[in-house]
Amino acid sequence: MEIKVNFLDNLRLEAKFDDFTVIADQPIRYKGDGSAPSPFDYFLASSALCAAYFVKVYCNARDIPTDDIRLSQNNIVDPENRYDQTFQINVELPDTISEKDRVGILRSIDRCTVKKVVQQSPTFAIETVENIDSDSGIMAVGIEDEGQTMILGKDLPLEETIRNMSELLESLGMKIEISSWRNIVPNVWSLHIRDAASPMCFTNGKGATKESALCSALGEFIERLNCNFFYNDQYFGEEIANAEFVHYPNEQWFPLTEDDQLPDGILDEYTRAIYDPEGELCGSHLIDTNSGNIERGICSLPFVRQSDQQVVYFPSNLLENLYLSNGMSAGNNLAEAKVQCLSEIFERAIKRKIIEEEIVLPEVPAEVLAQYPAIVEGIKGLEENGFPVVVRDASLGGQFPVMSVTLMNPRTGGVFASFGAHPSFEVALERSLTELLQGRSFEGLNDVPKPTFNSHAVTEPNNFVEHFIDSTGVISWRFFSTNADYPFVAWDFSGSNEQECESLMGILATLEKEVYVATFDDLGAAACRIIVPDFSEVYPVEDLIWDNTNKALYFREDILNLHRLDEDALAELVERLEESEEDNYTDIRTLIGVEFDENTVWGQLTVLELKILIYLALGELETALELVETFQQYNDNTVERNLFYQAMNAVLEITLDAELELEDFEFNLRRMFGNQVMDAVIGSVEGSERFYGLTPTNTQLEGLDRHLRLLDSYKKLQAARAANIK
Repeated sequence: MEIKVNFLDNLRLEAKFDDFTVIADQPIRYKGDGSAPSPFDYFLASSALCAAYFVKVYCNARDIPTDDIRLSQNNIVDPENRYDQTFQINVELPDTISEKDRVGILRSIDRCTVKKVVQQSPTFAIETVENIDSDSGIMAVGIEDEGQTMILGKDLPLEETIRNMSELLESLGMKIEISSWRNIVPNVWSLHIRDAASPMCFTNGKGATKESALCSALGEFIERLNCNFFYNDQYFGEEIANAEFVHYPNEQWFPLTEDDQLPDGILDEYTRAIYDPEGELCGSHLIDTNSGNIERGICSLPFVRQSDQQVVYFPSNLLENLYLSNGMSAGNNLAEAKVQCLSEIFERAIKRKIIEEEIVLPEVPAEVLAQYPAIVEGIKGLEENGFPVVVRDASLGGQFPVMSVTLMNPRTGGVFASFGAHPSFEVALERSLTELLQGRSFEGLNDVPKPTFNSHAVTEPNNFVEHFIDSTGVISWRFFSTNADYPFVAWDFSGSNEQECESLMGILATLEKEVYVATFDDLGAAACRIIVPDFSEVYPVEDLIWDNTNKALYFREDILNLHRLDEDALAELVERLEESEEDNYTDIRTLIGVEFDENTVWGQLTVLELKILIYLALGELETALELVETFQQYNDNTVERNLFYQAMNAVLEITLDAELELEDFEFNLRRMFGNQVMDAVIGSVEGSERFYGLTPTNTQLEGLDRHLRLLDSYKKLQAARAANIK
């Protein structure tokens, strides 16, 4: 994690990281102002807080209340060496906690991350740089740069691949930091990397070794840069919206027609039949969400139809609405990238078929598993920790290069089905296992859902979306039957990457699927995006009409200019929100495609709360009260914000009751909620306070540093693309 420090007045310091700002000072006796804890005080507090966190996680997983648990820490300083200190952590546990859980709680504290880092004696590397903001590169530790480690599916050694990808990211001005590693069982590694300047740009990697996991994460990062995935649905702002190109130099814009029909030149006959089966899809449905530039028309990107090598233009809106990251990849060469793309498409499509049709898969025989000792060792590690594992062949009788590993959690009754695909049986099996544990701790496995016999629950479209995002959708109990619907097949589609690509394309041809490929090389990497209509979609095609992300265009400008709207404009905005029937619990940042600091009211703002604030500003108190009551029943906002609405509920009830007078209650309401909250509540009801907690912004995204950092990241890509225009 990158922490930037600013020097304030006297000895005060300001540390900025992610969406947080921390102020440090020194005591008055050390010439400070005593306005905040010292840096060392924060360090001491971090270990106590970390210990308490692990206690809380342990207790939450076992439904143990923490109300009567107390924890304290003292640091005992050696009189002869003040840097030699003992951290004494004391825990007070009530008698109701069993001996087993007492031992478990103490062991959980022993897992404190701060403690473990200190015990490893961290190394401090101190150096000067020309410019902190422009300094770039990958901050990796423990990866050997020398070596010739070849793995299946890669055309270059891991070390060379990592070096090439790191150099490419450095050339783009990206500072990549590794924020976490996981290796909870043998031969299963995962990590989380992100852009230090724009933490919203992040990926996860997985593999049998730390090198292969890092290679996976870097490859995914480069893939998502090339395919603009980090910026999916996000508002690009007016400057980029009117630039020479918004997405890629080879994009084409198709003006809207007067009758709002699909313009000639976008899609082809085959895809129109899939995306518009009822003839309801309009040109306005396909306006680019990122730019919102209606005047330019429909931004479309060229894909090559593989059956005849003809160029077909796909609207960028269609891609972001239906496919998310499915079918994106980068590799040492284009063939390697295509194999990875197609493998992921098969993994997700066959996984969907198996889950929705409640197909029972055959188990992999023990003698076959024994051929892969590293994988067996990882599975053994899970089972020794109390998690039974089922390994199954998901090829559906040898048709598809897909495997499955399913974990069961007897403690919670939850199950977690992971799938992996690759032309190599071994690689597909390894990917199933590493995907299962990517970024997960043993505690995280307590959150997996329980299986069900409710067929509707497993076929519901959003269930597949949950499986796609993090494999946490539900699966059927029927999946665990030993009466398989298909025989086990020791399949093998492997060969060179060129041969594997041809084999995978052949499977799709057998299924009578058209394949469309876009290649990207203007950032210096071999990357591609593959679309297989009616096979690789994540969301249903009807979302183009009924749940399109460009609904942001109906609200974005007014919401960003909220504080500048007069009463008529506010009334029109809230009427649009009501007529849209948008879910009250949709957060505003998702609705309009703008990243707000999570720790602000904007960052927590939902459609419901926005309606409340608008109705208050309009003086429509009865409607506001109805929504406040709903807000109090169902919300996960901050304690402070909940208290504001609790006080608001009381004041509205009093104000709307002809027999009550607010002045009769104000004294005790102020004792309950404090003057600051009550001033805001009364001001909101009387009209002197508007949109309490929401700082003013505008379509230039003024004050929205988090979103502006994301756009700065995107501008680095656009500069590189512009420089490489042929």
